[in-house]
Amino acid sequence: MAAAQDLKTPISMSFSRHSPFKPSPPFPPRTQTHSPLIITTLPRIQVHRPPPSLSISRRLFLPSVSGIWDALTGGNNPREAVSAIRRGMLLFRQGDVAGSLAEFDKAIELDPRQKAYLWQRGLSLYYLDRFKEGAEQFRIDVAQNPNDTEESIWCFLCEAQLFGVDEARKRFLEVGRDTRPVMLEAYNMFKDGGDPEKLVAAFSNGRENDYFYASLYAGLYYESQNKTEEAKHHILAAYQSLYGQRSDDYMASLAKVHCLWRNWEST
Repeated sequence: MAAAQDLKTPISMSFSRHSPFKPSPPFPPRTQTHSPLIITTLPRIQVHRPPPSLSISRRLFLPSVSGIWDALTGGNNPREAVSAIRRGMLLFRQGDVAGSLAEFDKAIELDPRQKAYLWQRGLSLYYLDRFKEGAEQFRIDVAQNPNDTEESIWCFLCEAQLFGVDEARKRFLEVGRDTRPVMLEAYNMFKDGGDPEKLVAAFSNGRENDYFYASLYAGLYYESQNKTEEAKHHILAAYQSLYGQRSDDYMASLAKVHCLWRNWEST
C-alpha cells in the first residue's frame, strides 16, 4: 500500500525510516518498526526534521539524491533506476497509474534488485486491479522489512480482492509493532477485524496526519468488504482533510488518486 522510511543502509548516515525509497543489496536493510496531482516539474527535495514526538508516514519523502545512491551502488543503471522510480512516483501523483507502473517496471529492468523494495509499484498494481502481482510485491517488500505495517495491510487489501476477507486474514502478514498509534490500531483492525468508525473517532480530534490515516484506512477497510458508500465517505474525508490537501505525503496523493480512480466527486 502506505511515506515516513529510510535508505536502510548500514553506513553511518542519518536517514528517517520514512523516506519512500529503500536501497537494495548488497547493502542489507536495517529492520525497524511505507499535493496536488498536477505537477509539471519535479519538486526540490527538502527534508524537514519532525519534532521527536511526531511520527510521520514513511511515504512522505521522494527518493534521495541520486548521486548518493550512485556512490553506494556504483554504475549507471542504479542511478537510472532511481530516476525511473522518481518519474513513476510523479506520474502516480498526477493520476497516471499505468504510466507509473511502466516506470517502476523500467526501474526493475535497469536494476532487478529494486523489486524487493518497490512498495510504490504495489500501490499502482492495486489500482490497476492486478491484485495477484500487487500481493506478491508487498510480500517481497515485507520479507525485506518485516516491521512494515502498511505493506502488510496493502497485501491484505490485494488478497481480499482475490480470495475474500476471511481467507486474506488467514494469510495476513504479521509484522513488528508500529510506533504510530493510528497505524497500530489500523493494523490490528485489518488483522483481527474491528470497527472502522471507532478508528476514525479515536483520532478525529488529534493531529491532522492521524485523522488522515484513520480515515484513509477506515475507507480501505470498507472497500475490502465491498461497502462502497462507507469507503467513499471516509476516503473522501481523508482527501479533503487539511493533511490530504496540504501534505507532500505520497499517501495524500494516493487518497486523491483513489477518489479519481473510483470517479468519486467531492461533496
